Amino acid sequence: MAALTLTHNLLFAPTPPLKTLKPRQKPKPHNLTITATSISGRKLRAAVIGGGPAGSSAAEVLAAGGVETFLFERSPSTAKPCGGAIPLCMIDEFSIPLHLVDRHVTRMKIISPSNLTVDFGSRTLKSHEFIPMLRREVLDSFLRSRAQSNGAHFITGLVTDIEVPDFCSSKPYVIHHTINNRKQSLAVDLIVGADGANSRVAKIIDAGNYSCAIAFQERIKLPDEKMEYYHDLAEMYVGNDVSPDFYAWVFPKCDHVAVGTGTVCARQNIKVYQRGIRERVREKIKGGKVIKVEAHPIPEHPRPRRVRGRVALVGDAAGYVTKCSGEGIYFAAKSGRMCGEAIVKASEGGEKMISEEDLKREYLREWDRKYVNTFRFLDLLQKVFYGSDVGREALVELCGDEYVQRMTFDSYLYKKLATGDRWGDVKLVLNTFGSLMRCKVLGREMEALKL
Repeated sequence: MAALTLTHNLLFAPTPPLKTLKPRQKPKPHNLTITATSISGRKLRAAVIGGGPAGSSAAEVLAAGGVETFLFERSPSTAKPCGGAIPLCMIDEFSIPLHLVDRHVTRMKIISPSNLTVDFGSRTLKSHEFIPMLRREVLDSFLRSRAQSNGAHFITGLVTDIEVPDFCSSKPYVIHHTINNRKQSLAVDLIVGADGANSRVAKIIDAGNYSCAIAFQERIKLPDEKMEYYHDLAEMYVGNDVSPDFYAWVFPKCDHVAVGTGTVCARQNIKVYQRGIRERVREKIKGGKVIKVEAHPIPEHPRPRRVRGRVALVGDAAGYVTKCSGEGIYFAAKSGRMCGEAIVKASEGGEKMISEEDLKREYLREWDRKYVNTFRFLDLLQKVFYGSDVGREALVELCGDEYVQRMTFDSYLYKKLATGDRWGDVKLVLNTFGSLMRCKVLGREMEALKL
């Protein structure tokens, strides 16, 4: 987190080549005819499965770009458990209306296992800067409606199976789904899988396994005087009592707070860690009423295979959630948009058939070029700082440095490499080692006290 500014200075091994999928054969009659490179008398037809930020952003671009687009969402009224923070640049980049934002967070507190508290942002955020906090059900509904207004056909239905043609075949994919318990089928030229961490599309194309964390949160309505404390404040807690490998949070919403935690290595104990964060904030949420309880899997790294044939994965289905911060909304919407743009470009506005190589070249390689090192670096950062209470103490201590705060906010809010100075970066590295050394000593002293 604190060392985001060094991301592009590290060298990483190249991404391993994508594997080839074994075909699934399930012959049935179809109503769609495809030639190898051209489409006669119609537009390219795409199914986007999943109506969250990734799927809606892909569907919007596809429909606006001339592709006949069908957006599937099985439960539009259901909201994914999510902290709800997005980077400031997403407001303009994705034209998000400000009235959708519940809270303009300008202060953060990061609390260590020993209850060392660092104010993060109050001295370093500029007057116009803030962290937008919103509810996923509000954002998702807006993005789906905008995709529809651009021409996407919205289908409220559950996808039950997908027929995949032979690897080199030009036959269509057939989407079997139910609408109001009625079975229906739709033949399409390509599929964008945006159906979350437990993606059916990913399983159909044998995208490979990956580790998943579980996020658990309670929405708690607080008395007015306690809610005022969180008016523009978000809190992050670290420690073995709240998560062995992640962090816990208190994020403000429109009229309540979201109190939650996450873990990948001890998912069976998630309720124990939820009790831990509730204990840490007991006095701050005293008198509050739980109005909703939510839990959801969160991917921990990109899938081994994200494109196969004329199928591409985006968002959580592809594994685009950053470690250390757990950020996923922006990367979901961004991957959906980039995938949609790649398809429109390769198909020349929906006039031509696309291939696996088109998707790899225009979407996957471009995505990896922009973001793969960031994901790898945050994976490393989590291992260094989140693996023990010693590392967590060091992380919180580092976050007290104004240079660290400014560079971190510049990188997070605007999703680009912050411009620092060489001497500041050198001091950051030295301070990192110094904090780890000091906190190792502190950790030994704390263990001695326990004994």
